[in-house]
Amino acid sequence: MPDDGDRDPFVTDRDGTEPASEIWQTGAVLPHEERMGTRRVYDGHLLHLRVDDVRLPSGRESVREIVEHPGSVVIVPLTAEREVLLVRQFRYATGRYLAELPAGLIDPGEHFMETATRELTEETGYVAESLRHLTTVYISPGYAQERSAIVLATGCRPVAHVPDEDEPLELIRHPLATLDELLVPGNTAIENAPTMLGLLWLLRLDRMGEL
Repeated sequence: MPDDGDRDPFVTDRDGTEPASEIWQTGAVLPHEERMGTRRVYDGHLLHLRVDDVRLPSGRESVREIVEHPGSVVIVPLTAEREVLLVRQFRYATGRYLAELPAGLIDPGEHFMETATRELTEETGYVAESLRHLTTVYISPGYAQERSAIVLATGCRPVAHVPDEDEPLELIRHPLATLDELLVPGNTAIENAPTMLGLLWLLRLDRMGEL
């Protein structure tokens, strides 16, 4: 029996299988790269990098540099007052402050819905009355294995919590009624792609009357 740390964090029913996608699954097998060999070139605290030798459909040989990642969760929090909770934080890799939905890495052996519950409180000081899995996406499938689950959190209310002094965050409460103003051509208020996707999902659900 596999160790709990090897459990797929994105399995929704805990039976060892992922829900099947029904769109564009024609069953056709297209020509694709085949791995001939692999070597690990870097093991970090978070990321691991391997280089695969592959054979292309033409028969030529090439390499694929693959970033291995434990997976992540993006939470779309909505309060009873219909305010969306975002956080503003400094992102070292960009050298800038970004407004984002709360998010975090999935710990070993943790299911993504457990991560969503934990990260929502850690980053915003709120807990949700209800959580709903919206979708799971690949963040950058050209070179990384990272998958990110987008989870809707409704009925969010504040609770006592101790902020992480090494991760200072500014909490932003944005009215759902004016959320679409952040998502217009030329507006750079939101530059984080998973955040943008989560907000678009929120707007879609609101307009369908599903919130």
